[in-house]
Amino acid sequence: MRIPAHIGIIPDGNRRWAENKGLLKEEGYERGLKPGLDLFKLCEEIGIKEITYYGFTMDNTKRPSVQALAFTKACIEAVKLLCHEDASLLVLGNTDSKMFPKELKQYTKRQVFGKGTTKVNFLVNYGWHWDLSRSTDKALKNQNDLLKTLYSSDISRIDLIIRWGGRRRLSGFLPIQSVYSDFYIIDQYWPDFQSQHLYEALEWYNKQDITLGG
Repeated sequence: MRIPAHIGIIPDGNRRWAENKGLLKEEGYERGLKPGLDLFKLCEEIGIKEITYYGFTMDNTKRPSVQALAFTKACIEAVKLLCHEDASLLVLGNTDSKMFPKELKQYTKRQVFGKGTTKVNFLVNYGWHWDLSRSTDKALKNQNDLLKTLYSSDISRIDLIIRWGGRRRLSGFLPIQSVYSDFYIIDQYWPDFQSQHLYEALEWYNKQDITLGG
């Protein structure tokens, strides 16, 4: 089986999951912590070299403050969990904004934990417009020049993006790295993550014709 070197994870459906369970919307975010760690361990076993998790976006912070507080807390806890794994960890997002959690600023320079065998990127208070903002200030001659200007320049091209929750959109997820990504949708909500979801996505990816436009 052809294994993607880098997968992107869009863990959507936390609020809808909570509502279906008769809970408040903000109670869904914490339920995404265990799935995130379980997925990391599966990727480690399979041999996937890089994972990017979509934490929350700058646009997400427009939601009610109780929800913003809940998903921010969940992201902080998720990063703390990953610090106990064999991860080369980077938290990426707009640190100039007051919505970026101060607890995560120490991780905005890549740090190695344990053996650091899996490269992990965690997008927190991320915005695609913010990521590309430096590109408009310089004369760019080629693609390499563009990549160097990105705040996300340390993140490689994504082979496969997996989104939970049934939505069929990127929602601003790393637009440059995603330009030739294959996109797999899982209808179940993120808190209902099962290992089979990942295996099915990988089986599907293995059947795709990967040409990168060539």
